[in-house]
Formats: sequence, C-alpha cells, structure tokens
Amino acid sequence: MQAVILVGGKGTRLRPLTYETPKQMLPLVGVPMIECVLESLARHGVTDAVLSLGYLPDRFTEAYPSNLIAGVNVTYAVEQEPLDTAGAIRFAASFAGVDETFLVVNGDVVTDLDVTRLLNFHSDSGAEVTIALHPVEDPSHFGVVPTADDGRVLAFVEKPPPGEAPTNLINAGTYVFEPRALDRIASSGPVSVERVTFPALAAANALYALSDDSYWLDTGTPQLYLQANVDVLKGRNHQHDFNGVLDGSWRSPSAMVDTSATLRNSVVDRECVVGADVILEDSVLLPGAVVQSGCEIRSSIIGPEAVIGTSSILGPTCVVGAKEHVASDSRLSGDVRLGGV
Repeated sequence: MQAVILVGGKGTRLRPLTYETPKQMLPLVGVPMIECVLESLARHGVTDAVLSLGYLPDRFTEAYPSNLIAGVNVTYAVEQEPLDTAGAIRFAASFAGVDETFLVVNGDVVTDLDVTRLLNFHSDSGAEVTIALHPVEDPSHFGVVPTADDGRVLAFVEKPPPGEAPTNLINAGTYVFEPRALDRIASSGPVSVERVTFPALAAANALYALSDDSYWLDTGTPQLYLQANVDVLKGRNHQHDFNGVLDGSWRSPSAMVDTSATLRNSVVDRECVVGADVILEDSVLLPGAVVQSGCEIRSSIIGPEAVIGTSSILGPTCVVGAKEHVASDSRLSGDVRLGGV
C-alpha cells in the first residue's frame, strides 16, 4: 500500500516555531510528528509513501537521508510552486508513479483512525475517493460532510457559519484515492481538494465517506500542539509507542532537571536544562531549551535553545522561538509570540 503525505504547508499559526522547522517535524514527546504518522500507517499495511514537500524541504531530506521513516520507504516530491491540496496530491502521486489505490494523509493530524476499516469500506462502495470523517462539537472551522445512509457524500461544505452546519461530521484529513480520481485534478497550477475536487466528485456521486470516533487532533495551533503532547502523556494517543513517561511527564535521558523542579504534564526534550525550584505545567521544552532557577512556565512552548531567565513567569499561552532569550523576572501571559525570521 502506498500513501501520499501532505507536508508542504508553512505552519503559519505555529510561528515562531515553524520559521526554522516544518510543523510535521515538531516533536510529540520527543518524536517528530512525521514519524508518528508513518508508524501508524505502517500498522495498516503502508510500505511506501511520498512526502509532498514545499516549505523547508531540506529539513526532511537531511533528517532522513536513507529515505526510510518509521520503517516506511519514502520518496520526496518537492513542489516548485505552491499547488494547494489537490494539486499537491496529483503532483506527488505522479512523481512517485502511484498506479494503485492509495492513501492521502494530512501530515499535521494525529489520529488512531482504523485505516484498514476505511480501506475495506472504500473497496466495498466502489467510490473514486473515500473520506474519513470525525465528529466535533463545533464544525464551523472545518469542511463539513453530510452523507446518505450508504455513505455517499451529498455535499461538501467548507467552514460553514456557526450554527448552520448540516452535520457535526467533518473532513478528518485521511482519504482513499483511486488513481482515476487524479484525472479530475488540473495538471498544472494550484487546485484545492476541499473546494474544487471533492465538490466535483460529490456531484458525480463518486465520493463516499465513513465516520470514525477514534482519537483525532489537528495540531495546527500552539494550544492544539500542547494538547497533542499532553494527550500522549495521559495515554490518550496510541499512534506511537512512547517510552519514558513518568508521573505524567517525560524528560529525555540527555536533559538535566534539578531535583527541586516540579513537572506536571510537561515534556523536557533532549539536552534541555531545568534549574532549581522551576515549575513546569502543561508545557513543552524543545531540544536545548534552558529554564533558569525560580521560573514558572504554564501552558507554553519554549523553542530550541531558547533561554528563560531567572524567576520569570510565562503562560498561558506563550510561544518562545528558537534561540530567543527572555530576560530574568519577565512576566508574560496571553497569546505571546517571541522570535522571528
């Protein structure tokens, strides 16, 4: 089984973390998200994947020069211009010579979706494309997908106004494609799968969907990225076999954490330093971050090699970029973003 992984976005909502790192390379409890995604797909028979790259492609190729990620053989398809979602799917599939039924996955979604069940449903329905659906409380931020009793998609409503959605089932970002569906996508220029391709397939009665209430999270904002990490610590996400979670937190073996520090639902990645009397709560320290003594960090993300000065109080929800230095005795809260290009 082959898969196309969409990883070309700039991750603007996660800036400043994504100025230097593509969002799919940000770690979940020390493991890059792209590894978690591919490990999960491998459990359902995916042996080969093509990464549709656009933004900072070298970060992927340098991290995985052997073209192997989590046991899956990968091909790198680098867009020369932004092609949007459908254009990226066609480009990547064509680049890799995909000629059989294949999966398409948004690389910034973490989920325990039963992909095998989705594949079987797709095969039985005879659809050109099948979409995985997920129920949410507020569907106004997503593509909403009403279906007939047999799963045939009746419409594809992208981000309806609050209170006007015909269902709470949303596009969960995992699709099964037949190669012939690629012919519906223009061969050049940007094309949106949500706004162009899916509505056209629905009009042709060739688009089906299946709901699944498994774990699902879009990690595209700082709050959701933090939630994804905390969910791992609490055992809610089984996408990867995470090791070393102790007392509700995780620290890399190479991190140095003072014995007087208090960690609650927090991640301390490799080569981080946490000083005396520090309190970390619902927070993530990325590799090489330093939190000096007496600090309190809550619901915040501290970027690689950033330094938080003595007795500072951060959060919620602060995002400190790579190599930024927060002065001692700082008081920061709200949607604070520190760091730039």
